[in-house]
Amino acid sequence: MDRMLLRSVLIGVVGGLAGSAFYFAFVLPKELEENPDIIYGNVDIRQADLSFRVFGRIDTLKVDEGDRVKAGDLLAILDKKPYEDKVAVAKATLNQNEAAYNNAQSISERKRKLASSKFASTEDYETAKAAADEARAQIHSAEAALSSAQTDLSDTEVVSPSDGTIISRVQEKGTIVNAGQTVFVLSLDNPMWVRAYIPEPYLGRIKLGMKAHVFTDSRPDKPYTGQVGFVSPVAEFTPKNVETPELRTQLVYRLRIIITDADAYLRQGMPVTVKFLQG
Repeated sequence: MDRMLLRSVLIGVVGGLAGSAFYFAFVLPKELEENPDIIYGNVDIRQADLSFRVFGRIDTLKVDEGDRVKAGDLLAILDKKPYEDKVAVAKATLNQNEAAYNNAQSISERKRKLASSKFASTEDYETAKAAADEARAQIHSAEAALSSAQTDLSDTEVVSPSDGTIISRVQEKGTIVNAGQTVFVLSLDNPMWVRAYIPEPYLGRIKLGMKAHVFTDSRPDKPYTGQVGFVSPVAEFTPKNVETPELRTQLVYRLRIIITDADAYLRQGMPVTVKFLQG
């Protein structure tokens, strides 16, 4: 049974590759000859994996799959208690070091006056001054530790980096997560573009910044506006190294048409038709 399943999968994969090769080698060039300003592609949308920068137990999840979010929206919170305790300890340490520095500075100043009046040795003053300098360094160290603890405390929250839609809620309340472990997957509203391919003989017709209309099957009467933002310098779907002029006609290059007026009707992977506006 497993062999039959594997055989079916292999046949499907080979058939898909053969179909793609046939399309790019024969069908697409013919379509471009008949309609030289029209190509076909798919909508491509950036995604962001959102996570905490610190370890902890998830206390609150404020959004779910399908929810729209704005940049700056609070999405999730860890249990803050351990990090609040660290901030409290860091503040106490800083206060203690400041008190020690004030005392050491006072002793150093007293020794300086006594040394200037010959009632204390210069060595005593230098020793007191070194102790004050060391206490001041301890203050700087405690300030850095407090800043780090406050940063960790602020990192117990996940905030949306951009406008978009939550497409996946990976964790649940009460889960203990590591730093960097994905909690949400966010589909960004911008940028949004179309990924398309064009054979090498027609590459000379495409220029960066060229305007285009993008049509979807669901709203063919309301095209989107776009422009060519990227033309790949590397050929794709190449069966083998280019050796003859005949093989060069089988090369295709990836294009990126950036959509300037994207809306909620565009979805990841949606097939579209791109019509370039000459001139």
